[in-house]
Amino acid sequence: MSTLLTEFADGVAVFTLNRPEAKNAMDLETAKALAAALDEFEARPDLTIGILTGAGGTFCAGMDLKAFSRGERPSLPGRGFGGLTEAPPTKPLIAAVEGWALAGGCELALASDLIVASREAKFGLPEVKRGLAAAAGGLLRLPKILPYPLAMEIAITGDPFSAEVAHRHGLVNRLTEPGEALAEARELAARVAANGPMAVRATKQVVSMAVSYTNPEAFAAQRRFIDPVFASADAQEGARAFAEKRAPVWRGE
Repeated sequence: MSTLLTEFADGVAVFTLNRPEAKNAMDLETAKALAAALDEFEARPDLTIGILTGAGGTFCAGMDLKAFSRGERPSLPGRGFGGLTEAPPTKPLIAAVEGWALAGGCELALASDLIVASREAKFGLPEVKRGLAAAAGGLLRLPKILPYPLAMEIAITGDPFSAEVAHRHGLVNRLTEPGEALAEARELAARVAANGPMAVRATKQVVSMAVSYTNPEAFAAQRRFIDPVFASADAQEGARAFAEKRAPVWRGE
């Protein structure tokens, strides 16, 4: 079965991460599939807006740490995590979030333009708990949306935060009852798709440029801090500890 499901209709593209047995954790195969689907979305003039969601009641639990411990990274050159975070589409993208949006999953949502979330959804950047760092744009984007002290607390504790908190501080556009995030995202997407497609695309590009959501210099600048973290013994220990369901033993190197 495909790890990514796509649907194109009525001006709207829906991309569904389809690894529910792994809580839709991102692996390289899925990243490549999402990148290809986004390319089709960009190229088709009949599509105005996209929706990214996850199957099985979870948005995305982040990077597949078991695959990472085997040396696999679900990032693509020039495109970032999931084939999305460093190069979002020029057309608007809505994240429809149920359940968990953690680590790279949270960063996928942050790379989207709008977020619709269930009241029971939870977000988080728990990378520090695994000896890693949120390198897929989370540390760059979160402080542009949330108050600095809240963004810093989320980033350095690695603790999750609720959709209610995210909505209160403007990170989530709309809250829904559990199970209704995708339906609400479709309704919002339909309102956008009713507008002029060239106008929508140009408007998204100007607004995103104004807040530097996709500033490549910021991603380049963070690498001197974060690359040594991913190459560290602690990063491997964090991934192994997760796979072995035990507390990690940090060495600080």
